Amino acid sequence: MPAPDKVRVAVLISGRGSNMVALAEAARDPSFPAEIVLVLSNDPGAEGLARAAALGIPTRAIDHRSYPDRATFDAAIDMALREAGADLICLAGFMRILTDGFVERWAGRMLNIHPSLLPLFKGTHTHAQALAAGVRLHGCTVHFVVPELDAGPIVAQAAVPVHEGDDPDSLAARVIVQERRLYPKALALVAGRRARLDGGRVVIDDPPPDGVLVSL
Repeated sequence: MPAPDKVRVAVLISGRGSNMVALAEAARDPSFPAEIVLVLSNDPGAEGLARAAALGIPTRAIDHRSYPDRATFDAAIDMALREAGADLICLAGFMRILTDGFVERWAGRMLNIHPSLLPLFKGTHTHAQALAAGVRLHGCTVHFVVPELDAGPIVAQAAVPVHEGDDPDSLAARVIVQERRLYPKALALVAGRRARLDGGRVVIDDPPPDGVLVSL
């Protein structure tokens, strides 16, 4: 059972769950302010469900293909989250666009990690977008989710250099290393109430020594 003062987190995934594992491993530390209480996927065959079960985390599969529309699918997710007693949602490679109604119900209580330095390169194929734009820095962003895609207030970012000769796969491999480092730090800030929403932006109280933007 999680400690009463820990924030109860549900992680939503669609695939391997690499960022979910990073969050779960961080949450093993008794001082971490959050507990992973559920890993939920829209794909019953998602590898991340088995990885979560191996870590002793309750899992749930809700197949989006079994629902006639996004609203009824989102309602099923919402019910599962409430049954688990989730306080906060972390999207970690969840490849479904959530309805505005769902996002609004969880406003200020849902985080996402996106593989670019937002507001650059929203949507998909972000690494190819970065290479096409010729940027010298790329990276990842943890942000609060709002109805507009990839547009919520930013909690934390990590940057990586773009090398000559990079292709989308090599760049993605460099970014995912930073995603796994950044997401637990950002969750700790939010769950520990050191990152708070102030209007349309995030204010960090007592930021960690390495800051919230890490360039490597």
